[in-house]
Amino acid sequence: MESTRESMEFDVVIVGGGPSGLAAAIHLRQLAGQHGRELSVCLIDKGSELGAHILSGAVLDPRALSELIPEWREKQAPLNTPVAADRFSFLTENRMIRLPTPPQMHNQGNYVVSLGNVVRWLGAQAEALGVEIFPGFAAAEVLYDETGAVKGVATGDMGVGKDGQPTANYTAGVELLARQTIFAEGCRGSLTKILAARYDLRKDADPQTYGIGIKELWEVDPAKHQAGLVLHSVGWPLDAETYGGSFVYHLENNQVAVGLVVGLDYKNPYLSPFEEFQRFKTHPAIRPTFEGGRRLAYGARALSEGGWQSIPRLTFPGGLLVGDTAGFLNMPKIKGSHTAMKSGMLAAEAVFETLSGDGAGPLEATAYPAKIKASWLADELYSARNIRPSFHWGLWGGIAYSAIDTYIFHGRAPWTLRNHADHDQLRPAAQSKPVAYLKPDGKLTFDRLSSVFISNTNHEENQPVHLQLKDPEVPIAINLPLYDAPEQRYCPAGVYEIATNDHGQSRLQINAQNCIHCKTCDIKDPTQNINWVVPEGGGGPNYPNM
Repeated sequence: MESTRESMEFDVVIVGGGPSGLAAAIHLRQLAGQHGRELSVCLIDKGSELGAHILSGAVLDPRALSELIPEWREKQAPLNTPVAADRFSFLTENRMIRLPTPPQMHNQGNYVVSLGNVVRWLGAQAEALGVEIFPGFAAAEVLYDETGAVKGVATGDMGVGKDGQPTANYTAGVELLARQTIFAEGCRGSLTKILAARYDLRKDADPQTYGIGIKELWEVDPAKHQAGLVLHSVGWPLDAETYGGSFVYHLENNQVAVGLVVGLDYKNPYLSPFEEFQRFKTHPAIRPTFEGGRRLAYGARALSEGGWQSIPRLTFPGGLLVGDTAGFLNMPKIKGSHTAMKSGMLAAEAVFETLSGDGAGPLEATAYPAKIKASWLADELYSARNIRPSFHWGLWGGIAYSAIDTYIFHGRAPWTLRNHADHDQLRPAAQSKPVAYLKPDGKLTFDRLSSVFISNTNHEENQPVHLQLKDPEVPIAINLPLYDAPEQRYCPAGVYEIATNDHGQSRLQINAQNCIHCKTCDIKDPTQNINWVVPEGGGGPNYPNM
C-alpha cells in the first residue's frame, strides 16, 4: 500500500491544530512576511474540522495571544466574557468553605472562553496568512531520511477494513515532506511517543504525569447565570489521597462549563473519574446552578501535569515538540493555552532561523530550548514546578507544602520535587475499597453512553481497532484478577467492558467506536499494554463550543 502514496513538499509541516500548532503556523508566516521570504507551511489535524477535538475548561490568559496578534480585539477573537469574580473553595460532602484564592489562580484580565471556538478563529487567521490547513487527516507515521532524521509524516490510509485489507473505499495516505516538522499533537501524542523512544527524548526528564479532565457544557436558568463567574474547588467528592479539583465557569448566553480534573496517579482501582464528576454535581452548593438546566455537550481529555521537570528534550534532527505534547501546562495556574501558544511562537522563531541558514535538508532547531529558557514561559513553569508533585503526600500535605512554596519561597525553593509514572500507582483490588456510585437520574447525572452520544463521536466501524493490545492475554490474566479490570472505570466513554460467555470465560470487549480520544487508557493501564494509535482521520468527537 505504501507504493501508492503521493507526496507533497513544504518547508514546515505542523501536526496538530490546537493552540500551539496554530500559533507556530501563524508566527512562521508572520516572520516570512517580515523578512520578505517565501515559506510554505502546512498544518494537519485529525479532527473533522479545527476545534472538533479541542476540549478545555477554559479560562484563557491572553498574554501569548496579545504577543502573537496584538489586534485580536479588532479582529473579533471570541474572547467575549471577562472574568468578573474568582472563588476558591474546599468542599466537604455537604458544605462549601471559602478559601483564599492562591496567587497562581488569580484571573484578573483573563477570559472565560470556548477554546474550540478560539482555535477555529486562530485557524482563520492562519489561513488568511497563507497557511495550508488540512483537517480530517491523521498523522499516522513519522517519515525518516537515510540519516535517520525526520523528513515529515504520512497520513493514515482511509478505507482499510477491520481485517487490515483495503476495501472498495481504500485511499492511500499522503506523505507530507518538510525540512522541519513541528509536533503539536496535544497530550500523549501517538507520534510523540515514537519519537521519544527513537531519540531517547525523556532520558533526562522525570516521567510525565497526567490528569483526566471531564467536562459538560450546560444552558442554565438565566436567574442562576453570572457571566464571568469562575469557581474552583478541591476536596469532595475525591478522597484525601487523590489529587484533583473542580471548575465551574459561567460563559456568555446563559452557558456554564462544569468539570472535574482527577490526577491519574490515583491509587484505588475502583475509582471512576466519570462517576466522581457526576457525583460532584450533586453537591448542595453546586446542584442548584444546574437544576432545571439543559446539558448541551460532554467530553473528556487527558492533560499533562508534570510541569518543568517532566519536559523532555524538545528537538531532534528534522523536528521539535510544542504545547501539551511536550508538557507546557501550568497545573497550579490551571492553564495551558497561553503557555502552549508561547512555545509554538518560540518554536517558529527557532525554525525560521534554522531554515534561513545555508544548510540543506532536515536540520535541528537547536536554538529552541534556549529561547524557551530565556522566556516568561520558563519563569512561569519553573516557579510552579513543585506544587503538583507535593500532592504525592496527599491533599493536606500538598496544600501545606504549596503554601510554603508559594508564600515563603515564591517558587524558588532550592530543590525540585520529583514526579512518578501514573500507571505504577494503582493498589491491588484486594487492598482497596470499592466505591458505591449512585444510579444516574438523567436530569443532573448521566451514564457514559448518553454522554458519548452528545459528544457527537463517530468512527467508521469497518476499520482496524485503534486501541491496540500489545499482549491480548494481559487484560484477563493480569488486570482482571489483580486490579478488577480498572479499564472499565477509568475510561470515560464505555470503551472497555469485561464480557463473560456461557462457560464463565471472560474477555475484554473493546468498543472502539465509543472512543473520545482522551488517551486515558494509554496512560493509566497498569501494565502499559494498551497502545492508542490514530484511527481514520475525521473520526472521534465533534465538540461544539467546548
